[in-house]
Amino acid sequence: MHQPENLRSLLESVANGTITPDTAFASLKDLAYQSVGDFAKIDHHRQLRTGFPEVIWGQDKTVDQIYQIMEVMRDRSSIVMATRIQLHIYAELQKKVRGLQYYPQARICAIINSEISIKYPGKIGIISAGTADLPIAEEAAITAELHGFDVLRLWDVGIAGIHRLLNNRHLLESASVLIVVAGMEGALPSVVAGLVDCPVIAVPTSIGYGANFSGLAPLLTMLNSCAAGIGVVNIDNGFGAAVLAGQILRTSAKLPLTKTTD
Repeated sequence: MHQPENLRSLLESVANGTITPDTAFASLKDLAYQSVGDFAKIDHHRQLRTGFPEVIWGQDKTVDQIYQIMEVMRDRSSIVMATRIQLHIYAELQKKVRGLQYYPQARICAIINSEISIKYPGKIGIISAGTADLPIAEEAAITAELHGFDVLRLWDVGIAGIHRLLNNRHLLESASVLIVVAGMEGALPSVVAGLVDCPVIAVPTSIGYGANFSGLAPLLTMLNSCAAGIGVVNIDNGFGAAVLAGQILRTSAKLPLTKTTD
């Protein structure tokens, strides 16, 4: 445990009754981080505070930086995950990192220290408008699955052939929250939100011709949707969509059941 003087003081306060164990626990949530060389500080207690552990953004980091961060995190987390890992980077990491797994379409690699199982109620449905959107959709799906959520996939059901979506209404209705991934003009989340009674998280992708402006066009479409109940994350942010969907399901138990009277 790092910052030992703070931890010792905290434990002494619990022992002499100055503070309660619950107060100490709340303080610990903000205590531990660990430096890795001179380039990173690992937030070991992020899961205590937010429900999700720290995840490594792999793009723009060197192989050695990713390796060192993973080794520091290995013994402190049930899952160590890095996003935006290209195949050639994984090939180099595999030589250094024991037990590393790779999900090529999602561009995610992970060290999995315990069996992956469904830990939370509800189901996250993930929908892609087109096949070209799959890397972002799979980033969302793998992120959610590795963190203990039940995931339903529905691929290539964009509005150019709307019957493909409508033929799967039963799947949409079985989801507790939906992530809808679309490029081009980005209209699919609006259509979906008009059909379902659950939250919809819209993910614009950078897929599209020139006037798509690398995802800006679908981003604006989603932000300007006339359908209610849509939240929008940034362009190509499948990871962020999965975390938001997970937070919706994970924290739903905090809502007290309202007792109705006649």
